[in-house]
Amino acid sequence: MIEGSCLCGAVTYEVTGTVGDIVHCHCSTCRKAHASAFSSVARVADEDFVLSGREHMKSFESSPGKQRHFCGTCGSQIYAKKQGTGHVILRLGTLDTDP
Repeated sequence: MIEGSCLCGAVTYEVTGTVGDIVHCHCSTCRKAHASAFSSVARVADEDFVLSGREHMKSFESSPGKQRHFCGTCGSQIYAKKQGTGHVILRLGTLDTDP
């Protein structure tokens, strides 16, 4: 099982299934949102993503149909979700265990 959390620890998650291929997204919204040259992400099926601390989460629609979900306390981006998909886009910088 893979585990992760935000910087302050208010939000934690478990991945109970497989993690998809790791991708380094260079799109302009990822660069701005992460203040970096890219964001390392991977797909995880909705049913394999178990989130705790949901009451601390905030979201932002960064492009039509795509929500970025982050901790409202420390700002760590946890995942993104595109409307109509069966997976989340997990932000790998929040992993606590080796994928």
